Amino acid sequence: MLMFPEIDPVAFHLGPLSVRWYGLMYLFGFVSGYLLLSYRAKKPNSGWTTEQVSDLIFYGALGVILGARIGYVLFYNFGPFLDNPLSLFEVWKGGMSFHGGFLGVLLAMFLFARKTSKNMWDILDFAAPIVPIGLGAGRIGNFIGGELVGRATDVPWGMVFPHIDNLPRHPSQLYQATLEGLVLFIILWTFSMKPRPRFAVSGMFGMFYGIFRFSVEFVRQPDAQLGFVAMDWMTMGQLLSLPMIIIGAGMIVYAYQRKPTQSD
Repeated sequence: MLMFPEIDPVAFHLGPLSVRWYGLMYLFGFVSGYLLLSYRAKKPNSGWTTEQVSDLIFYGALGVILGARIGYVLFYNFGPFLDNPLSLFEVWKGGMSFHGGFLGVLLAMFLFARKTSKNMWDILDFAAPIVPIGLGAGRIGNFIGGELVGRATDVPWGMVFPHIDNLPRHPSQLYQATLEGLVLFIILWTFSMKPRPRFAVSGMFGMFYGIFRFSVEFVRQPDAQLGFVAMDWMTMGQLLSLPMIIIGAGMIVYAYQRKPTQSD
């Protein structure tokens, strides 16, 4: 079995300001996303400019951060929120939900589409391939912080998180970083290298993210305040991922069966 390396969650200090690894992971995701989308925007007939990419990242960052925090409070911590509504702003205590961030991004992209007169689904198809970079980086941040640990296991690579207990556990954060980050990025970036019908890339993102998240939840420790939310085995993460799998698969089928319109 392995021992959790007990990494200091604070990367460095700038005077009285503590810069945490988790925040740096978010920054890495946004900067990497900007660079990769700018690269694609410079290709002939991309329909994008680097200035639009910059605005897209700004809107996306707001959607991710606000949506992820609000989603965590609503999906995972609603009881304590009712007791103390100001806990919504206590971001230093942790608590960010992917599914909340996903909904926040959808709203942000809707607003960005209205501003730029672009089709919202074209925007999502363009941006989807870079999202796994942020997801993977975020899971590395979870691992450094020693949070969202896996369930107890006897596999050789089981890891003991001393601040939790002395049981070897699945390093589920690393599983998610690999699947939701690296593998999903390779799938989407490769798939989107060729022209695809509207909805296809977004559908691929939703379907594969949902599959990967649903699968890893079987070895991830359920949230202590929720436990299993259905059938004594389904977690909140799995419950929220099911619609993504179904809707994502449906979007792919629809993308290849529909007749392209003039706006395509």
